[in-house]
Amino acid sequence: MGAKTGAQYIERLKKAGNNIYLHGERVEDVTTHPGLQGVIKSMANLYDLQFQKPEKMLYKSPTTGEQVGTTFLQPKSIEDIIARRQAIQEWALTSGGMMGRSPDYLNAEVMAMGVSNGLFAEADPMFAENARKYYEFARENDISLTHTLIHPQVNRAKAQHEQKDANVALHLVEKNKEGIIVDGIRLLATQGGITDEILVFPSTVKKAGELDDPYSLAFAIPNNTPGLKFISRESFDYNKNDYDHPLGSRFEEGDAIVSFENVFVPWERVFVCGNSSICNRTFRETNAVVHMSHQVVSKNIIKTEFVLGVALSMMDAIGIDGFQHVKDKGTEIMLTLEGLKSHLYRAEHNAKLDKWGTMTPDFEALDAARTWFPRIYPKLTEIVRVLGASGLMGIPTQADFENPEIGQLIHRGLQGKNLEGYERVQLFRLAWDMTMSAFGSRQSHYEYYFFGDPIRMGMSYFDNYEAKDLLKERVTDFLGKSASSATNNFIKI
Repeated sequence: MGAKTGAQYIERLKKAGNNIYLHGERVEDVTTHPGLQGVIKSMANLYDLQFQKPEKMLYKSPTTGEQVGTTFLQPKSIEDIIARRQAIQEWALTSGGMMGRSPDYLNAEVMAMGVSNGLFAEADPMFAENARKYYEFARENDISLTHTLIHPQVNRAKAQHEQKDANVALHLVEKNKEGIIVDGIRLLATQGGITDEILVFPSTVKKAGELDDPYSLAFAIPNNTPGLKFISRESFDYNKNDYDHPLGSRFEEGDAIVSFENVFVPWERVFVCGNSSICNRTFRETNAVVHMSHQVVSKNIIKTEFVLGVALSMMDAIGIDGFQHVKDKGTEIMLTLEGLKSHLYRAEHNAKLDKWGTMTPDFEALDAARTWFPRIYPKLTEIVRVLGASGLMGIPTQADFENPEIGQLIHRGLQGKNLEGYERVQLFRLAWDMTMSAFGSRQSHYEYYFFGDPIRMGMSYFDNYEAKDLLKERVTDFLGKSASSATNNFIKI
C-alpha cells in the first residue's frame, strides 16, 4: 500500500470502530465526534501533506518500491538524518509544534526497535523477527500509533508486585501456543483511540526487577482488539470555532487510560514477554530513545519558533517592542531557540553508525536538550502571559464581533498599534490558547513531564555525565601545580 492519504486515515478509523469512551459515553464514530473531529482533520492534513510535498515527505521502500513516509526512514548517513528531520519539521509547522504526538514520534521508535532487534532475541529469536516484521508492516501500511508506558499511580513507593492490588496494572495472565493473555490498566495513551494501533512498552524511568517480570511486556495490537478500551479525559476541544480556540479546536490530541480486559495478543505481535532485564534496556540499547529524542528536539525547535513568533507579534501589535524589559523577554526566547538549534546541529553532525548499521545522532547533545526543555518551556509561556497582561483577560469571542449592537464598539475599542480590533483580538486569543486555556495549560504540563519526572531526568543526566571525572582531574591538577609553585616560592624565601 505505501503511504496513506488523509481520506484513507479517516476511512480506517471509521471501519475500525475503536472502543473509546469520552465524557462518559462510548463514541460511535470518532471522525464526527465534536471532541475529536478537529484533531482527526489535523492528522488527516499531515497524511495529505506527504503527497503535496513528496520530495520531502516520501521515499522509496527498500522492500516493495512503494512510496512510504520519510519519518519511517532508517538513516544510513547524516544526510538521511537531516532529510528525516526536515520531514518531521514540515509536519510540526502545521501545528506550530503544538501536536506532540504526531505520527513521526512513534515511527522513530518502531524503526529503531525494528532494525536494532537483536536485543529481543536474548529471550527468543522469534521476538527479534517480530520486531523486524512489525517495522516493515508499519512502514508499508503507514500505521498510525498511540502508545502506553506507565502503570497507574497507586503507590509509587512500592514496586508493582508489592502493590496491595497487584493485578490492577497491566500484567501477563497466560501463555498458550497462539499467544498471550494480558489484563490490567495502563496510562497514558495520547491520541488513544484515534490511531490504528497501540504500542505497549515499559517505562524505563523506574527500573523493574525480576519480581516485576509479569508486568514486563512489549507488544503491538490493533486499537479495535476485543477487550481493549480507551477511557479519554475531558476533551479540550469545546467545539468552538478556530477564531475563539485556534489551537484547541484543531490540535487537541486527548490522553486516555487504557484498559486491557483479558486481551489476546498473538505471538507474532509480541516483542518482550516477562523479561524485566530486556524491558529496562530496550530504549537505550536499540537507540530508540536517541531517534525519538531527535524527533522531539526537532519538533521543539518549531514550537519555540512559534512561541517567539506570537511574542513578537504581540509586542508589535500593542507597541511595546521598544521597552527594555520587553526586549529582554524576547531575548530569552531567542536564546532558547538558538540553544536548541545548536544542540540539534551537534547531534546531527556528530552522528555515527551504530552496530546495527543505523546512522545515529549524538545522544549527549539530544539528552541535554530534552532534559533542559521541560525546565524552560513554562518560562517561555510565562513570558507570553506577561507580555499580554490584561489583554489576555479581556478577549471577546467572534460572536461578540458579529453582534450588531456591540461589534463595532469592541472592534474600535480593542484596536492595536498596527492591527484593527478584530485582528488584535484574534492574535491575543491565540496567545491565550497557547498559555492560559485548558489546552495551553495541558501543553505546559505535557512538556514538563514529556520524558518523565524532570528531577529524576536531571539526576540521571548528572549520574551519566561523562566529563565529570575529567573535569575534577583538571581541578586537582591545577591545584597541584599551584601548590608546587607556592612551595618553590616558600623555599626561595
